[in-house]
Amino acid sequence: MSRYRKPLSELGGFTFRIRGAIIFMLILCVFLLGRLFFLQIINSEYYQLRAENNRINVSPILPNRGLIYDRNGRVLAKNYSSYALELQDNSIDDLDQVLDELGDIVEVSAEERARIEKAMKKAGRFANIIIRDDLSQDEIARFTANGFRFPRIKLRAQLYREYLYGELTSHLLGYVRRVSEVDLDRLEKRGLRASYINSDWIGKRGVEAFYESKLRGRLGLNHVEVDSSGTELRVLDRQHPVGGEDVFLTIDLALQKAAFDALGNESGALVALDANDGSVLAFVSKPGYDPSLFVRGFDQSTWRQIRDAEDRPLVNRVSDGVYPPGSTLKPFIAIAGLEEKVRTPEWSMWDPGFFSLPGSQYKFRDWKKGGHGEVNLHKAIVESVDTYFYKLAHDLEIETIHRYLTRFGFGSKTGIDLPREASGIAPSKAWKKRRFEQPWYPGDTISVGIGQGYNLVTPLQLAVATAALANGQTLVRPVLSRFGARPFSDRASASPQPNPGQPLMLSSKHIHVLQKAMEDVMRSGGTAAGAARGADYSMAGKTGTAQVFSLKGAEYDEDSLEKRLQDHALFVGYAPANQPTIALAVVVENGGGGGSVAAPIARKVFDAYFDARP
Repeated sequence: MSRYRKPLSELGGFTFRIRGAIIFMLILCVFLLGRLFFLQIINSEYYQLRAENNRINVSPILPNRGLIYDRNGRVLAKNYSSYALELQDNSIDDLDQVLDELGDIVEVSAEERARIEKAMKKAGRFANIIIRDDLSQDEIARFTANGFRFPRIKLRAQLYREYLYGELTSHLLGYVRRVSEVDLDRLEKRGLRASYINSDWIGKRGVEAFYESKLRGRLGLNHVEVDSSGTELRVLDRQHPVGGEDVFLTIDLALQKAAFDALGNESGALVALDANDGSVLAFVSKPGYDPSLFVRGFDQSTWRQIRDAEDRPLVNRVSDGVYPPGSTLKPFIAIAGLEEKVRTPEWSMWDPGFFSLPGSQYKFRDWKKGGHGEVNLHKAIVESVDTYFYKLAHDLEIETIHRYLTRFGFGSKTGIDLPREASGIAPSKAWKKRRFEQPWYPGDTISVGIGQGYNLVTPLQLAVATAALANGQTLVRPVLSRFGARPFSDRASASPQPNPGQPLMLSSKHIHVLQKAMEDVMRSGGTAAGAARGADYSMAGKTGTAQVFSLKGAEYDEDSLEKRLQDHALFVGYAPANQPTIALAVVVENGGGGGSVAAPIARKVFDAYFDARP
């Protein structure tokens, strides 16, 4: 059967298909025009900016970091110029090969490689990544001769931090380091992330960290035209950086060195204050460390060696170290007894060499076997009679003791201008319940009375409390920097900012009783008489020996113990006794007796202080 064509039907089908194709084309055209309108009109600024970013590299210009001076204008921390290698293009695919070739000219450690790879993952295109810091002259010369082989690596001049006195000021000044991811996260939370770049410096400890915002300054920006490989073609615009402000400390460098030398090879701390306004005159923690190591960087082996050292050189013992105060706490227990009328200066007791709680056979022993005989408050301070303070603490009870200790600043931070500070412990019933979930026992109070038991203080707290006894009126707040401008300049005011402190609100008569007793500690019959012998100025003080090893009341030969288990030696004092201008605290870790070890160290510092003055 033959097949017949139907032209009209075929023409209709063809027309339908043509119309469908035209409609489809129109839809595509509308979609294309809409997309072009979105890109060219609505979102034009965004894509124009992205295009410009591919053409313009905004490179930061780091500001000059402010210098740090002592009170007499001696530079403690300054900047010096050196060179670093910077990777300027984050799009390198063959990084390992580039670093291998670079390693033939300039050493790049495995740890530095890991750091570079990590930084590249988070840095933007053309972001500057530090390959090596502080190159030597030989390294600079070798790279300069071979620089044409590494078009994406540049030799850049940078400012580095220099600490002129190394270990002498390490715990005081701290150090700066390149910012880490942790630093950047912290800055992000504070809204300061935009002020730092991934190769920037930031203060990590001490004065450098506390005054970071003042010392740092403000970043500058270079707007540079670059080609597709990141090569700089021309500078389009420049916003100049603003240098950081200088910081002027109250520290006397000569006294700082005298204190450092006086501690010798011992581990410990010494802090000296102006007794009337709290200005810190010396701030020494031993052992210290070389802060320049942290600026230049070091390998993991060196870091572990420093971190895990037995003598803990990274611990700032002045404000972060906590110790039992021992007998240096006795003047503050005594003032509580006088103020609460639990004792009078004339009240006395017989000391048989031990004290027992009512109804108990346990003996809390005095340091002097056989006792001191008849003892009043003055003798108890001068000869550091333990049994007197055992009984006084028992009569006062812990809540009263706690109230007076906190009045002198124990158990809380002093507020010094440092990023970290320990609070110590001024124990109370509530504290023990919170800390150990145990009740307070009468025997706990007895130990507190001689600065043992749960008592823990920082050397800085001891110095602040001693300054309060010295001036008799105010608990000063320690300050490391007071001056907004150069104090030794003719065009700047040398008047320190006011520091009113906290009024003691104690009887001047009772304060005088303690001051007189502390003067006699330094005279014949006192526990520190030897340290004061021959001085042409008067001084007052109190020795302390804090036990770090206990045999539950049994006697032991301290000399037979390991060094780390021997008693801490402490001394607090001030001078001149009649018009105090300097107050200090000394702690010698595992040093032995306060009178024989710590007090002579304090004497050397007093001598240096007065020799430097008319």
